[in-house]
Amino acid sequence: MHTTVAIIGAGPTGLLLAGDLARAGIPVTLFERRANTSNLTRAFGVHARTLELLDARALADRIVAGGAKVEHLRLFDRIRLDLSRLPSRYPFLLITPQSRVEEALEERAVAAGARIERGAALTGLRQDDERATLEFGEQTVTADWVVGADGVHSTVRDALGLPFPGKAVLTSIMLADVRLATPPEDVLAVNAVGDAFAMVAPFGDGWYRIFAWDRRHQVGDDVPVTLDEMRGVTRRVHGTDFGITEARWLARFHSDERQSPRYRVGRILLAGDAAHVHSPAGGQGMNTGLQDAANLSWKLVATIQGWAPAGLLDTYEAERHPVGRLVLRSSGALIRMAMIHSAPARALRNTLGNMLLGLPPVARRATGVVSGVGIGYPGAPRATDVALAEGSRLYQALREGRHVLLTDRSVPGHADRLLVAVPAISGSEAVLVRPDGYVAWRGPAADAPAAVSRFLSPAT
Repeated sequence: MHTTVAIIGAGPTGLLLAGDLARAGIPVTLFERRANTSNLTRAFGVHARTLELLDARALADRIVAGGAKVEHLRLFDRIRLDLSRLPSRYPFLLITPQSRVEEALEERAVAAGARIERGAALTGLRQDDERATLEFGEQTVTADWVVGADGVHSTVRDALGLPFPGKAVLTSIMLADVRLATPPEDVLAVNAVGDAFAMVAPFGDGWYRIFAWDRRHQVGDDVPVTLDEMRGVTRRVHGTDFGITEARWLARFHSDERQSPRYRVGRILLAGDAAHVHSPAGGQGMNTGLQDAANLSWKLVATIQGWAPAGLLDTYEAERHPVGRLVLRSSGALIRMAMIHSAPARALRNTLGNMLLGLPPVARRATGVVSGVGIGYPGAPRATDVALAEGSRLYQALREGRHVLLTDRSVPGHADRLLVAVPAISGSEAVLVRPDGYVAWRGPAADAPAAVSRFLSPAT
């Protein structure tokens, strides 16, 4: 069996990447070690930047319709982030299970022609200058490119011999899917009291996920979680256990902060939790992986189709590794502030936090990092959604999977990789937007043909 791109791991990162590649006509196969899909999920939040990227794939409206919006994100005690002022079409955190995001991404990928092989556990991987060889037990598969999107215990990363430096930041984290007699008034109920914290989020079908930690009871991942334990820690944090009545799933795990030093080795790349993993604070895990995939997909397409400028694929690591490091630091800072033990220190945290978030520049930076809206790349800031003269929007134009040139002048050539769109409010400046929604170039409209040729043509 041969495939142009083999993706290991059919989670959200792998599914978005597969959908983008298949849409571009690239033969792609996902290999997933699980034999069946699962509705068990850890991620519950979809941030604004991720929703923008899903909008560019005609999926955002469907996912938003099935979730609940949180405009003010409470971090701990009285400290809240105001997301309602984000410069985005989606000024909120969407609460929806990861399984629903995966369902939408899988339908898109399969409809575009991606193939999914389940029950396929990778047992061997090697590469040479021309291709990679993958082993799944007795089956051998060759691929021109391989992407490891197989999570924190990545077999692909291990096969490359890459280290995964870091440490455990939280142990004995408890998860429980429960029914509640008196659900919380807030869509997302979050609080921390120094020696414990708990988050309660809705599935939307009558079940709730409780994510909790108790400093007083630190045990191994293999120790079962009980309902009484969940009731006790939730009551201590929120003043009530919300009437927990029954559970359909209970589990315990630990959370690490780790990052691979490399995201690419030859023909093999890493994305999502295989490349970086961090604390769950801020709900940035799944979002960071999806944004990895959006950055990688068009660069891999350009490389395979032969029109990539020199070094384009290397910019995946150059752009996304610093973002992964930023997310590790920001989520780590949040979880450490939540774990402050002494009451005086927590009071100081709350006072300083509220004072700093009352300063508009600080508030914009904080919400921009958590939501992803404020994160860009050197020389490539995020492109804001703008209205087009034809009545649509920029992110609808990006659904073609091509670069979009915003100008009222015609630019010949590159029709397979460029869409020219006239903004509703046009001027003398033109803007070239990458398929992942970041600005590649901005300048005088007269210079647009040369810029397009530079960014969308192979080096000669």
